[in-house]
Amino acid sequence: MPALRYSESDDVVVTLAAEGDRARITVADHGVGIAPEHQKRIFERFYRVDKTRSRSHCGTGLGLAIVKHIARLHGGDVALESQTGHGCRFSIILPSRTDVICRER
Repeated sequence: MPALRYSESDDVVVTLAAEGDRARITVADHGVGIAPEHQKRIFERFYRVDKTRSRSHCGTGLGLAIVKHIARLHGGDVALESQTGHGCRFSIILPSRTDVICRER
């Protein structure tokens, strides 16, 4: 799980909550966080905040872009809340209606 790679502890929390006609899956860690200047680009393909860590963490910069794409195919979206030094909270927001079928956007 990528959240464990960037967290300074094994303390990663995954939650699922209903919010009206939507469901929110949240993954929160207590890692290094993401600086504001990187947050707008974090869901772009191949974007890496720290290029020097890519070898040690074996990442390609595709994971979050894939998550965003899949969420949007299901009529949802993704969100990030982060503060440098205080970790990250990634959310996937999806329609909770049963009549929503995967669709191309």
